[in-house]
Amino acid sequence: MSFDLKHAKQFLQRALFAGALMFQPTVSQAQNYNLPSLGDSTSATISPQKEYELGQAWLRSFRSKVPANSDALTYVYLEQLLNRLARHSQLSENKLELVVVNNPSMNAFAVPGGVVGVHTGLFLHAESEGQLASVLSHELAHLSQRHFARSVAKQQQNTIPMMAAMLASLVIAATTGGDAGLAAITATQAAALDSQLRFSRQNEQEADRIGMQTMVAAEMDPHSVAEMFERMLRTTRYSRRPPEFLLTHPVTESRIADALNRAQKYPKRSTPSSLDFHLMRARATLLHTETPEQAVKRFRSELEGDTLSEEASRYGLVIALNKSHQYQQATEAIIPLLQQSPDKVAYVMARADTLAGQEDFTGALQLVEQHLQQQPGNHPLTVRYAELLMRNGNYPLCEEVLTAHIKRRPKDDYVWYLLAEAHGLAGNIYGVHTARAEYFILNGVLDKARQQLENALALVKDNYMKRTLLEERIRQLNALMEDTKL
Repeated sequence: MSFDLKHAKQFLQRALFAGALMFQPTVSQAQNYNLPSLGDSTSATISPQKEYELGQAWLRSFRSKVPANSDALTYVYLEQLLNRLARHSQLSENKLELVVVNNPSMNAFAVPGGVVGVHTGLFLHAESEGQLASVLSHELAHLSQRHFARSVAKQQQNTIPMMAAMLASLVIAATTGGDAGLAAITATQAAALDSQLRFSRQNEQEADRIGMQTMVAAEMDPHSVAEMFERMLRTTRYSRRPPEFLLTHPVTESRIADALNRAQKYPKRSTPSSLDFHLMRARATLLHTETPEQAVKRFRSELEGDTLSEEASRYGLVIALNKSHQYQQATEAIIPLLQQSPDKVAYVMARADTLAGQEDFTGALQLVEQHLQQQPGNHPLTVRYAELLMRNGNYPLCEEVLTAHIKRRPKDDYVWYLLAEAHGLAGNIYGVHTARAEYFILNGVLDKARQQLENALALVKDNYMKRTLLEERIRQLNALMEDTKL
Protein backbone atom coordinates (compact mmCIF):
# COMPACT_ATOMS: atom_id res chain seq x y z
CA MET A 1 0.00 0.00 0.00
CA SER A 2 1.46 3.35 -1.00
CA PHE A 3 1.98 5.76 1.90
CA ASP A 4 0.54 8.76 0.05
CA LEU A 5 -1.27 11.85 1.31
CA LYS A 6 -4.64 10.08 1.40
CA HIS A 7 -3.32 7.31 3.62
CA ALA A 8 -1.38 9.80 5.76
CA LYS A 9 -4.67 11.59 6.46
CA GLN A 10 -6.38 8.36 7.41
CA PHE A 11 -3.58 7.22 9.71
CA LEU A 12 -3.34 10.55 11.51
CA GLN A 13 -7.11 10.80 11.92
CA ARG A 14 -7.17 7.34 13.50
CA ALA A 15 -4.27 8.21 15.78
CA LEU A 16 -5.88 11.42 16.94
CA PHE A 17 -9.22 9.69 17.47
CA ALA A 18 -7.52 7.08 19.61
CA GLY A 19 -5.71 9.84 21.46
CA ALA A 20 -8.99 11.63 22.14
CA LEU A 21 -10.40 8.47 23.70
CA MET A 22 -7.33 8.09 25.90
CA PHE A 23 -7.25 11.62 27.30
CA GLN A 24 -10.64 13.27 26.94
CA PRO A 25 -9.86 16.20 29.32
CA THR A 26 -7.33 17.51 26.77
CA VAL A 27 -8.92 16.37 23.55
CA SER A 28 -8.72 19.88 22.11
CA GLN A 29 -4.96 19.61 22.29
CA ALA A 30 -5.02 16.59 20.01
CA GLN A 31 -6.43 18.34 16.96
CA ASN A 32 -4.87 19.58 13.77
CA TYR A 33 -1.41 18.10 14.17
CA ASN A 34 -0.37 19.00 10.65
CA LEU A 35 2.44 16.61 9.81
CA PRO A 36 3.52 16.01 6.21
CA SER A 37 3.38 12.74 4.30
CA LEU A 38 6.70 10.93 4.18
CA GLY A 39 6.33 9.27 0.81
CA ASP A 40 6.13 5.65 -0.24
CA SER A 41 6.12 2.93 2.39
CA THR A 42 8.44 0.83 0.27
CA SER A 43 11.32 3.17 1.11
CA ALA A 44 13.80 1.43 3.36
CA THR A 45 14.30 4.49 5.55
CA ILE A 46 13.23 8.10 5.83
CA SER A 47 15.72 10.40 4.14
CA PRO A 48 17.40 13.00 6.38
CA GLN A 49 15.67 15.76 4.39
CA LYS A 50 12.24 14.19 4.92
CA GLU A 51 13.09 13.73 8.59
CA TYR A 52 13.99 17.42 8.79
CA GLU A 53 10.73 18.47 7.10
CA LEU A 54 8.74 16.28 9.46
CA GLY A 55 10.58 17.73 12.45
CA GLN A 56 9.89 21.29 11.32
CA ALA A 57 6.18 20.54 10.88
CA TRP A 58 6.16 18.87 14.29
CA LEU A 59 7.86 21.89 15.88
CA ARG A 60 5.32 24.31 14.41
CA SER A 61 2.49 22.17 15.75
CA PHE A 62 4.13 21.94 19.18
CA ARG A 63 4.68 25.69 19.39
CA SER A 64 1.07 26.36 18.42
CA LYS A 65 -0.04 24.49 21.54
CA VAL A 66 2.74 25.03 24.09
CA PRO A 67 3.98 28.52 25.04
CA ALA A 68 7.74 28.53 24.68
CA ASN A 69 10.15 30.14 27.13
CA SER A 70 11.19 33.56 25.82
CA ASP A 71 14.01 34.17 28.32
CA ALA A 72 16.98 35.00 26.12
CA LEU A 73 19.58 34.24 28.81
CA THR A 74 18.27 30.72 29.42
CA TYR A 75 17.85 30.04 25.72
CA VAL A 76 21.36 31.14 24.78
CA TYR A 77 22.91 29.14 27.62
CA LEU A 78 21.14 25.95 26.51
CA GLU A 79 21.85 26.69 22.86
CA GLN A 80 25.57 27.05 23.53
CA LEU A 81 25.72 23.93 25.70
CA LEU A 82 23.79 21.94 23.11
CA ASN A 83 26.05 23.13 20.29
CA ARG A 84 29.15 22.33 22.32
CA LEU A 85 27.94 18.78 22.84
CA ALA A 86 26.76 18.46 19.23
CA ARG A 87 30.25 19.29 17.95
CA HIS A 88 31.54 16.24 19.80
CA SER A 89 28.61 13.96 18.95
CA GLN A 90 28.10 11.64 16.00
CA LEU A 91 25.64 13.99 14.30
CA SER A 92 26.53 14.25 10.62
CA GLU A 93 25.44 17.89 10.57
CA ASN A 94 24.73 20.31 13.36
CA LYS A 95 21.24 21.29 12.23
CA LEU A 96 19.43 21.61 15.54
CA GLU A 97 16.31 23.45 16.68
CA LEU A 98 15.98 24.15 20.40
CA VAL A 99 12.64 24.67 22.11
CA VAL A 100 12.53 25.60 25.80
CA VAL A 101 9.32 24.99 27.75
CA ASN A 102 8.26 26.68 31.00
CA ASN A 103 7.44 23.61 33.05
CA PRO A 104 8.81 22.47 36.44
CA SER A 105 8.94 18.79 35.46
CA MET A 106 12.10 16.85 34.71
CA ASN A 107 11.79 16.42 30.97
CA ALA A 108 13.76 16.65 27.75
CA PHE A 109 13.06 15.17 24.36
CA ALA A 110 14.46 14.78 20.86
CA VAL A 111 12.30 14.72 17.75
CA PRO A 112 13.35 13.50 14.28
CA GLY A 113 14.81 16.31 12.20
CA GLY A 114 17.01 17.78 14.92
CA VAL A 115 14.44 19.21 17.34
CA VAL A 116 15.56 19.16 20.98
CA GLY A 117 13.20 20.22 23.74
CA VAL A 118 14.09 21.08 27.33
CA HIS A 119 11.74 21.76 30.23
CA THR A 120 13.04 24.48 32.54
CA GLY A 121 12.39 22.08 35.43
CA LEU A 122 15.43 20.11 34.32
CA PHE A 123 17.55 22.86 35.91
CA LEU A 124 15.79 22.23 39.22
CA HIS A 125 16.67 18.52 39.20
CA ALA A 126 20.24 18.70 37.85
CA GLU A 127 22.77 19.76 40.48
CA SER A 128 25.65 20.15 38.06
CA GLU A 129 26.24 21.16 34.48
CA GLY A 130 27.51 17.64 33.79
CA GLN A 131 24.20 16.15 34.93
CA LEU A 132 22.28 18.49 32.64
CA ALA A 133 24.68 17.75 29.78
CA SER A 134 24.21 14.00 30.29
CA VAL A 135 20.52 14.34 29.43
CA LEU A 136 21.21 16.49 26.37
CA SER A 137 23.95 14.11 25.18
CA HIS A 138 21.56 11.19 25.45
CA GLU A 139 18.98 13.01 23.31
CA LEU A 140 21.63 13.93 20.74
CA ALA A 141 22.58 10.27 20.53
CA HIS A 142 19.00 9.35 19.64
CA LEU A 143 19.22 11.90 16.81
CA SER A 144 22.67 10.92 15.56
CA GLN A 145 21.74 7.24 15.44
CA ARG A 146 18.42 8.10 13.75
CA HIS A 147 16.54 5.76 16.04
CA PHE A 148 13.20 7.04 14.83
CA ALA A 149 14.00 6.39 11.17
CA ARG A 150 15.39 2.97 11.99
CA SER A 151 12.22 1.99 13.84
CA VAL A 152 10.05 3.33 11.02
CA ALA A 153 12.00 1.22 8.54
CA LYS A 154 10.46 -1.80 10.24
CA GLN A 155 6.96 -0.35 10.37
CA GLN A 156 6.82 2.60 7.99
CA GLN A 157 3.04 2.80 7.72
CA ASN A 158 2.86 3.92 11.36
CA THR A 159 5.00 7.03 10.91
CA ILE A 160 2.24 9.64 11.10
CA PRO A 161 0.43 8.06 14.08
CA MET A 162 3.75 7.75 15.88
CA MET A 163 4.57 11.43 15.38
CA ALA A 164 1.01 12.48 16.28
CA ALA A 165 1.09 10.45 19.48
CA MET A 166 4.55 11.79 20.31
CA LEU A 167 3.30 15.33 19.83
CA ALA A 168 0.18 14.72 21.90
CA SER A 169 2.08 13.24 24.83
CA LEU A 170 4.74 15.97 24.87
CA VAL A 171 2.13 18.73 24.60
CA ILE A 172 0.33 17.27 27.61
CA ALA A 173 3.60 16.89 29.50
CA ALA A 174 4.32 20.57 28.88
CA THR A 175 0.87 21.97 29.66
CA THR A 176 -0.74 19.65 32.23
CA GLY A 177 0.39 18.94 35.74
CA GLY A 178 -0.55 16.36 38.34
CA ASP A 179 -2.27 13.07 37.77
CA ALA A 180 -4.09 14.18 34.63
CA GLY A 181 -0.79 14.70 32.84
CA LEU A 182 0.57 11.41 34.11
CA ALA A 183 -2.56 9.52 33.05
CA ALA A 184 -2.50 11.03 29.59
CA ILE A 185 1.13 10.22 28.96
CA THR A 186 0.85 6.75 30.44
CA ALA A 187 -2.12 6.03 28.20
CA THR A 188 -0.30 7.37 25.16
CA GLN A 189 2.75 5.27 25.93
CA ALA A 190 0.69 2.14 26.50
CA ALA A 191 -1.10 2.57 23.19
CA ALA A 192 2.20 3.22 21.42
CA LEU A 193 3.92 -0.03 22.37
CA ASP A 194 3.04 -1.75 19.10
CA SER A 195 3.80 1.32 16.98
CA GLN A 196 7.23 1.71 18.65
CA LEU A 197 6.76 5.28 19.86
CA ARG A 198 9.08 4.58 22.73
CA PHE A 199 12.66 3.88 21.87
CA SER A 200 13.50 0.21 22.29
CA ARG A 201 15.64 -0.99 25.15
CA GLN A 202 18.44 -1.55 22.67
CA ASN A 203 18.17 2.02 21.41
CA GLU A 204 18.22 3.32 24.97
CA GLN A 205 21.40 1.38 25.70
CA GLU A 206 22.95 2.67 22.50
CA ALA A 207 22.00 6.25 23.38
CA ASP A 208 23.50 5.80 26.86
CA ARG A 209 26.77 4.54 25.40
CA ILE A 210 27.10 7.12 22.63
CA GLY A 211 25.88 9.91 24.89
CA MET A 212 28.67 9.14 27.32
CA GLN A 213 31.19 9.17 24.48
CA THR A 214 29.93 12.65 23.61
CA MET A 215 30.41 13.74 27.22
CA VAL A 216 34.00 12.46 27.25
CA ALA A 217 34.83 14.09 23.90
CA ALA A 218 33.39 17.38 25.20
CA GLU A 219 35.68 17.04 28.26
CA MET A 220 32.82 16.60 30.71
CA ASP A 221 32.75 14.07 33.54
CA PRO A 222 31.17 10.79 32.31
CA HIS A 223 30.28 9.92 35.90
CA SER A 224 27.64 12.64 35.69
CA VAL A 225 25.48 10.23 33.68
CA ALA A 226 25.04 7.82 36.60
CA GLU A 227 24.67 10.75 39.00
CA MET A 228 21.74 12.08 36.98
CA PHE A 229 20.17 8.62 36.78
CA GLU A 230 20.40 8.35 40.57
CA ARG A 231 18.72 11.73 40.99
CA MET A 232 15.93 10.55 38.70
CA LEU A 233 15.44 7.43 40.81
CA ARG A 234 15.35 9.46 44.03
CA THR A 235 12.66 11.65 42.47
CA THR A 236 10.45 8.61 41.94
CA ARG A 237 10.99 7.40 45.50
CA TYR A 238 9.61 10.57 47.04
CA SER A 239 6.73 11.11 44.65
CA ARG A 240 4.03 8.82 43.33
CA ARG A 241 4.15 10.75 40.06
CA PRO A 242 7.33 9.93 38.11
CA PRO A 243 8.87 12.59 35.87
CA GLU A 244 7.65 12.51 32.29
CA PHE A 245 11.22 11.88 31.18
CA LEU A 246 11.23 8.54 32.97
CA LEU A 247 8.11 7.36 31.20
CA THR A 248 10.03 7.25 27.91
CA HIS A 249 13.49 6.70 29.41
CA PRO A 250 12.96 4.27 32.31
CA VAL A 251 15.83 4.20 34.81
CA THR A 252 16.61 1.00 36.69
CA GLU A 253 19.29 -0.06 39.13
CA SER A 254 20.90 -2.13 36.36
CA ARG A 255 20.97 0.89 34.04
CA ILE A 256 22.72 2.94 36.71
CA ALA A 257 25.20 0.11 37.23
CA ASP A 258 25.86 -0.05 33.50
CA ALA A 259 26.52 3.70 33.44
CA LEU A 260 28.90 3.42 36.41
CA ASN A 261 30.78 0.52 34.83
CA ARG A 262 31.05 2.35 31.52
CA ALA A 263 32.28 5.53 33.23
CA GLN A 264 35.03 3.55 35.00
CA LYS A 265 36.71 3.10 31.62
CA TYR A 266 37.39 6.84 31.51
CA PRO A 267 39.45 8.94 33.91
CA LYS A 268 37.48 10.80 36.54
CA ARG A 269 37.27 14.46 35.57
CA SER A 270 37.05 17.17 38.17
CA THR A 271 35.05 19.53 36.00
CA PRO A 272 33.28 22.24 37.99
CA SER A 273 29.98 23.50 36.65
CA SER A 274 30.13 26.79 34.83
CA LEU A 275 28.84 29.81 36.69
CA ASP A 276 26.28 30.28 33.91
CA PHE A 277 24.71 26.90 34.76
CA HIS A 278 24.13 28.02 38.34
CA LEU A 279 22.82 31.41 37.21
CA MET A 280 20.30 29.77 34.88
CA ARG A 281 19.36 27.40 37.68
CA ALA A 282 18.59 30.46 39.81
CA ARG A 283 16.42 31.88 37.03
CA ALA A 284 14.52 28.58 36.80
CA THR A 285 14.06 28.56 40.58
CA LEU A 286 12.50 32.04 40.47
CA LEU A 287 10.33 31.03 37.52
CA HIS A 288 8.91 28.05 39.38
CA THR A 289 8.55 29.57 42.85
CA GLU A 290 4.96 30.51 43.60
CA THR A 291 5.67 34.18 44.41
CA PRO A 292 8.72 36.46 44.07
CA GLU A 293 8.57 37.08 47.81
CA GLN A 294 8.93 33.35 48.48
CA ALA A 295 11.89 33.27 46.11
CA VAL A 296 13.51 36.12 48.05
CA LYS A 297 13.20 34.07 51.24
CA ARG A 298 14.60 31.00 49.52
CA PHE A 299 17.69 32.74 48.16
CA ARG A 300 18.34 34.50 51.48
CA SER A 301 18.15 31.11 53.17
CA GLU A 302 20.64 29.68 50.68
CA LEU A 303 23.07 32.51 51.37
CA GLU A 304 22.77 31.90 55.10
CA GLY A 305 23.10 28.12 54.80
CA ASP A 306 24.03 25.60 52.12
CA THR A 307 24.19 26.53 48.46
CA LEU A 308 25.66 25.02 45.32
CA SER A 309 26.94 28.48 44.34
CA GLU A 310 26.96 31.48 46.67
CA GLU A 311 27.35 33.82 43.69
CA ALA A 312 24.34 32.32 41.94
CA SER A 313 22.25 32.50 45.10
CA ARG A 314 23.10 36.21 45.40
CA TYR A 315 22.13 36.68 41.77
CA GLY A 316 18.89 34.81 42.40
CA LEU A 317 18.21 37.16 45.29
CA VAL A 318 18.74 40.18 43.02
CA ILE A 319 16.34 39.03 40.31
CA ALA A 320 13.78 37.96 42.93
CA LEU A 321 14.01 41.39 44.58
CA ASN A 322 13.54 43.02 41.18
CA LYS A 323 10.52 40.84 40.53
CA SER A 324 9.00 41.83 43.87
CA HIS A 325 9.74 45.56 43.20
CA GLN A 326 12.25 45.85 46.05
CA TYR A 327 14.64 47.85 43.90
CA GLN A 328 16.72 49.49 46.61
CA GLN A 329 17.60 46.14 48.17
CA ALA A 330 18.24 44.73 44.68
CA THR A 331 20.69 47.56 44.04
CA GLU A 332 22.59 46.79 47.23
CA ALA A 333 22.73 43.09 46.34
CA ILE A 334 23.87 43.52 42.73
CA ILE A 335 26.75 45.93 43.40
CA PRO A 336 29.17 43.26 44.75
CA LEU A 337 28.44 41.04 41.76
CA LEU A 338 29.13 43.84 39.28
CA GLN A 339 32.32 44.80 41.11
CA GLN A 340 33.52 41.22 40.78
CA SER A 341 32.33 40.67 37.17
CA PRO A 342 31.44 44.03 35.57
CA ASP A 343 30.97 42.54 32.09
CA LYS A 344 28.78 39.58 33.07
CA VAL A 345 25.70 39.91 30.86
CA ALA A 346 23.31 38.47 33.45
CA TYR A 347 24.50 41.01 36.05
CA VAL A 348 24.34 43.91 33.61
CA MET A 349 20.77 43.02 32.71
CA ALA A 350 19.78 42.65 36.36
CA ARG A 351 21.21 46.10 37.12
CA ALA A 352 19.41 47.58 34.11
CA ASP A 353 16.16 46.06 35.36
CA THR A 354 16.75 47.63 38.76
CA LEU A 355 17.29 51.06 37.18
CA ALA A 356 14.24 50.69 34.93
CA GLY A 357 12.16 49.63 37.92
CA GLN A 358 13.09 52.94 39.53
CA GLU A 359 12.05 54.75 36.32
CA ASP A 360 15.67 55.58 35.47
CA PHE A 361 15.40 54.51 31.83
CA THR A 362 18.24 56.78 30.78
CA GLY A 363 20.63 55.01 33.13
CA ALA A 364 19.34 51.56 32.16
CA LEU A 365 19.67 52.24 28.43
CA GLN A 366 23.13 53.76 28.79
CA LEU A 367 24.30 50.73 30.75
CA VAL A 368 23.05 48.25 28.13
CA GLU A 369 24.33 50.42 25.24
CA GLN A 370 27.79 50.47 26.78
CA HIS A 371 27.94 46.68 26.93
CA LEU A 372 26.41 46.24 23.47
CA GLN A 373 29.31 48.27 22.11
CA GLN A 374 31.64 45.70 23.67
CA GLN A 375 29.49 42.73 22.57
CA PRO A 376 27.60 43.81 19.44
CA GLY A 377 24.74 41.51 18.49
CA ASN A 378 24.65 39.81 21.90
CA HIS A 379 21.18 38.26 21.93
CA PRO A 380 20.12 38.76 25.59
CA LEU A 381 21.49 42.30 25.69
CA THR A 382 19.86 43.24 22.38
CA VAL A 383 16.47 41.89 23.47
CA ARG A 384 16.65 43.74 26.79
CA TYR A 385 17.75 46.92 24.99
CA ALA A 386 14.74 46.71 22.67
CA GLU A 387 12.39 46.05 25.59
CA LEU A 388 13.76 49.08 27.44
CA LEU A 389 13.46 51.28 24.36
CA MET A 390 9.85 50.19 23.98
CA ARG A 391 9.06 50.91 27.64
CA ASN A 392 10.74 54.31 27.31
CA GLY A 393 8.70 55.21 24.21
CA ASN A 394 11.56 55.30 21.70
CA TYR A 395 9.72 53.22 19.11
CA PRO A 396 11.69 54.20 15.96
CA LEU A 397 15.02 53.17 17.49
CA CYS A 398 13.41 50.02 18.87
CA GLU A 399 12.25 49.16 15.33
CA GLU A 400 15.76 49.78 14.00
CA VAL A 401 17.40 47.58 16.64
CA LEU A 402 14.99 44.69 16.17
CA THR A 403 15.02 44.90 12.37
CA ALA A 404 18.79 44.42 12.45
CA HIS A 405 18.60 41.71 15.09
CA ILE A 406 15.99 39.59 13.33
CA LYS A 407 18.46 39.14 10.46
CA ARG A 408 20.78 37.47 12.95
CA ARG A 409 18.01 35.31 14.48
CA PRO A 410 15.32 34.87 11.80
CA LYS A 411 13.77 31.84 13.55
CA ASP A 412 13.32 33.49 16.94
CA ASP A 413 9.59 33.94 17.38
CA TYR A 414 9.95 36.26 20.39
CA VAL A 415 12.05 38.73 18.40
CA TRP A 416 9.37 38.72 15.68
CA TYR A 417 6.76 39.31 18.37
CA LEU A 418 8.69 42.30 19.75
CA LEU A 419 9.23 43.67 16.26
CA ALA A 420 5.51 43.52 15.51
CA GLU A 421 4.81 45.39 18.75
CA ALA A 422 7.44 48.03 17.94
CA HIS A 423 6.04 48.52 14.42
CA GLY A 424 2.55 48.95 15.82
CA LEU A 425 3.62 51.50 18.43
CA ALA A 426 5.58 53.38 15.76
CA GLY A 427 2.54 53.46 13.45
CA ASN A 428 4.10 51.16 10.84
CA ILE A 429 1.04 49.08 9.93
CA TYR A 430 2.73 47.34 7.02
CA GLY A 431 5.51 46.23 9.36
CA VAL A 432 3.00 44.99 11.91
CA HIS A 433 1.41 42.65 9.36
CA THR A 434 4.67 41.26 7.97
CA ALA A 435 6.24 40.69 11.41
CA ARG A 436 3.08 39.06 12.76
CA ALA A 437 3.01 36.79 9.72
CA GLU A 438 6.51 35.49 10.45
CA TYR A 439 5.62 35.04 14.12
CA PHE A 440 2.53 33.02 13.20
CA ILE A 441 4.48 30.88 10.71
CA LEU A 442 7.02 29.91 13.36
CA ASN A 443 4.20 29.03 15.72
CA GLY A 444 2.26 26.95 13.24
CA VAL A 445 -0.74 29.28 12.86
CA LEU A 446 -0.50 29.35 9.07
CA ASP A 447 -4.00 30.60 8.27
CA LYS A 448 -3.45 33.70 10.40
CA ALA A 449 -0.03 34.18 8.81
CA ARG A 450 -1.57 34.23 5.35
CA GLN A 451 -4.21 36.73 6.47
CA GLN A 452 -1.47 39.03 7.78
CA LEU A 453 0.43 38.82 4.48
CA GLU A 454 -2.72 39.54 2.51
CA ASN A 455 -3.40 42.55 4.73
CA ALA A 456 0.13 43.80 4.07
CA LEU A 457 -0.29 43.22 0.33
CA ALA A 458 -3.40 45.41 0.28
CA LEU A 459 -1.32 48.29 1.65
CA VAL A 460 1.40 48.21 -1.02
CA LYS A 461 -0.44 47.61 -4.30
CA ASP A 462 1.41 50.52 -5.88
CA ASN A 463 4.86 49.48 -4.61
CA TYR A 464 6.22 46.97 -7.13
CA MET A 465 9.17 45.83 -5.00
CA LYS A 466 7.19 45.19 -1.81
CA ARG A 467 4.29 43.69 -3.72
CA THR A 468 6.57 41.24 -5.52
CA LEU A 469 8.26 40.19 -2.27
CA LEU A 470 4.92 39.69 -0.53
CA GLU A 471 3.47 37.69 -3.40
CA GLU A 472 6.48 35.38 -3.31
CA ARG A 473 6.17 34.97 0.45
CA ILE A 474 2.47 34.15 0.08
CA ARG A 475 3.34 31.59 -2.59
CA GLN A 476 5.88 29.99 -0.23
CA LEU A 477 3.34 29.96 2.59
CA ASN A 478 0.68 28.39 0.38
CA ALA A 479 3.13 25.66 -0.58
CA LEU A 480 3.93 25.08 3.08
CA MET A 481 0.23 24.87 3.93
CA GLU A 482 -0.33 22.39 1.11
CA ASP A 483 2.61 20.23 2.21
CA THR A 484 1.33 20.05 5.79
CA LYS A 485 -2.36 19.86 4.99
CA LEU A 486 -3.93 16.58 6.04
